[in-house]
Amino acid sequence: MAGTAGAVGVIAVLAALTVSLAAVGGAAVHGQRLASAADAAALGAADAASGAVPGIPCERAARVAATASVDVVSCEVNGLIATVRVSSAFGPFPAHAVARAGPPPDDSAHDGG
Repeated sequence: MAGTAGAVGVIAVLAALTVSLAAVGGAAVHGQRLASAADAAALGAADAASGAVPGIPCERAARVAATASVDVVSCEVNGLIATVRVSSAFGPFPAHAVARAGPPPDDSAHDGG
């Protein structure tokens, strides 16, 4: 009987470990998808701010985010640089991601030296 109880205990621990690892893996995948959605929304907003595509930058970001089933929490456009924060739920837990997009910084002050 002691061997049976020990085997049941080992199986229970392995099952709990498997479920935990699956949850952590799912959270990691969700985080990457959320980051990708934030990147795409920020790029959409920056493209609209630059005139590369028609539309209002933050409305463009919201449309792009909606295609990924995430919500835009905030959208700021400063010149041609867009910063977008998106959110979605992972089970009962909220998840957020932030992305910036726009032209590269002007490094002309650092040239020559």
